[in-house]
Formats: sequence, C-alpha cells, structure tokens
Amino acid sequence: MYDVVVVGARCAGAATAMLLARMGHDVVMVDKARLPSDTLSTHGLIRGGVVQLSRWGLLDKVLASGAPAVTHVRFDLEGEPKVRRIKPRAGVDNLVAPRRQVLDSLLADAAVEAGAELRTGLTATDVMRAKDGRIIGVTARSAAGEQIELPARMVVGADGRGSRMAQYVNAETLEHFTSPCAVFYTYVTDLEPDTYQFHIAPQTFAGVFPTNDGQACVWLIRPTPLLEPIRTAGSARSAAFVEQLELLVPNLGHQVRAGRITTRLRGAAELPNYRRQAYGPGWALVGDAGYHRDPITGHGITDAFRDAELLATAIDQGLRDSTTEAAALSSYQESRDELAREIFGLTRALTEFPAPSRFVELQLQLSEALEDEADRLASFPNLEAIDPAA
Repeated sequence: MYDVVVVGARCAGAATAMLLARMGHDVVMVDKARLPSDTLSTHGLIRGGVVQLSRWGLLDKVLASGAPAVTHVRFDLEGEPKVRRIKPRAGVDNLVAPRRQVLDSLLADAAVEAGAELRTGLTATDVMRAKDGRIIGVTARSAAGEQIELPARMVVGADGRGSRMAQYVNAETLEHFTSPCAVFYTYVTDLEPDTYQFHIAPQTFAGVFPTNDGQACVWLIRPTPLLEPIRTAGSARSAAFVEQLELLVPNLGHQVRAGRITTRLRGAAELPNYRRQAYGPGWALVGDAGYHRDPITGHGITDAFRDAELLATAIDQGLRDSTTEAAALSSYQESRDELAREIFGLTRALTEFPAPSRFVELQLQLSEALEDEADRLASFPNLEAIDPAA
C-alpha cells in the first residue's frame, strides 16, 4: 500500500511526487513513456516557473543542463522592436526554457532522490474502488502485458491533456471552450541565446524561446484557417513556415532564414481549453489533466509547478489527518481556480485575435497577472531537497 500513486511522471506528476516524497510520504510514479523523451511543448518558463525551480533547489541543475539564462525580452509590434532587461522580482532575474526531455527527467530524478519510486513502461488501465466508491489505487499493464495493481491511500492523475485518469474518476468539466487557433514550432540555431522574443502583427503572434544545445524554439500562432499554407505544404512544411514568418513578421523571419532548422515542424490546432473538477474521495488531478489553456498564453509548465505544490500541500495534510482531506483538497481546487480565472479569460480574448493594439493591451494585462502570481509563489515556504533517510 503506497501513500500516493501518481499517474504521469512529467512536469506536473514528477513535481507532485517529488514534493510529497520530500514531505516524507511513500510515493510511486508510473508512466507509459520511457524517460527521457520529448513531448509536444514550446516549454518556455516565465518568472513563476523559475521561482518554483529556485525554491525547490533545481534551478542550478536546469542551467547546468545547457539551457541558457534568459536575461532580456524583445517585443516587436508590427516591425517596431523594443528590448527590455528582465528586472529582479520574486527572487529571480532570469527566465529559462529547457527542453522537455531535460526538464522532465531532472524532475523525475529529483523525485527519486527524495525517495519516490519511478516505474516507466506502465499504462494505467483503471482505478480501484472501495465498496463506498472511494478510489483506493490503480490497475496498470506493463509493456509485456503483465497486469499490476497499485493500491494507495491517494491517486493523482497527472497524465496530460488526454487524461484517462480524468475519465476513470468521472471528473466533471467545469468550464470549456475550443481555441480557433493553431500553433507550429521548430528548433533553429544561431538566434540570440539570452532573449525571449515576442512578435505581434495582425492576426499573428510568433516568438522565440532559447533552449539547450545552442538552439531556440521558434513558434507561430494564428487563426487555424490562416495557417493553411503551412498545413498543406506536406514535406515542404519547414520551408513554408519560414516563408510565412518572413511575410508576417519579417524581423523574426530573417533571423530564422539566417539560422539552421534542426528538427521537423510540429504543431497542433484548435486545442481544448478547460477546467475540470480537481478532486474527489481518494483522487486528485494536476497539470493538464485538470486544467489546460491555449499556447497563446502558454506557460503550462508554470501552471503545472504551481498546482503541484498546491496539491502536494493538500494531500500531505489529508494523509496526516484523514478528517481534513476533503477540506484540504477543496482548498487546492479553490486556489487553483482563483489563480487561473483571470488568465483563462485572457486566453479566450487573445485567441479571438483583436487588433494589434488591443492584443498588446491584453498581453500587458497577462504579464502583470503572471508577475503577481510569481510574487505569491515566492512567498511559499521553501521545499528544497532533503535526505530521504532523515
């Protein structure tokens, strides 16, 4: 009998498992993927995410992985660029955008170092229920077809946007809309390693997140029909991507043309935006399993880190005193929803692509909301690594 089974061992799941293990609980993470491995993500962390990594004692490891410290942000409105240095706030003065195979593995390793168990190549197939309906574990299947039971006092679904755990526990969808936008991204060499870039033009939002190995994630978001020249280009998609950047945001397009594209183009269209019921008797959801928003406001990793800490704190309280479980988990959802409410609304407004001047106003409102959130996260007590034997 584990204290907690966490289904999903990437950003949200690994962070939750790490924090619970640091609190002294017996935790197992399961994931159908073999780590390290990549996943669909533009992976740019804003200040709140960097604050969390710093508080958890992991920021130095991220920087040591080769993900550069980003010290400047460039805003380009219809060809008029402005570059600003990132000012110190909430205890940090830089941003970072590590590749997912780097970040996810680093977090999973930190969870294991704290005492959690990691079992990859396992696919959760259902939940186990007590006679009163409470979730008391999960069933899983190994890559070899072996059927496994993992009983636990609490089950956490951290299995992403297509969460099966949310289906197994019948989590109610509290709010939902479908984005009318699509995003494409790739990796390019020889771009500024210390600068996030955001380029805005009519019905166009594009940007750059410098990352590991001297590369940068370059992305483009537009209403889905306007990206047909890329979507229909077949094997010439990368060339069409560069052509569209040069046409729509020339300053960025010329940079990409001068660099070298190192990977195939990836993307997604008309993604669901939702907020689900986040808990019930014996279960909880975290990360994209419980809350997801369009890449136009992005930064889902920062959301995952925030919610992982809120949830770990609630579960810790419930495990130590079962009479407080329902109230603690309810508080987790209330805090998540309070912090997400304004940004969820801004996401809907931005996906409608108002005129560039209004788009910038909404972006500034988003930036201030995210900075306020970073201040709040910085006020949480530190939960750095501890000796599991202690």
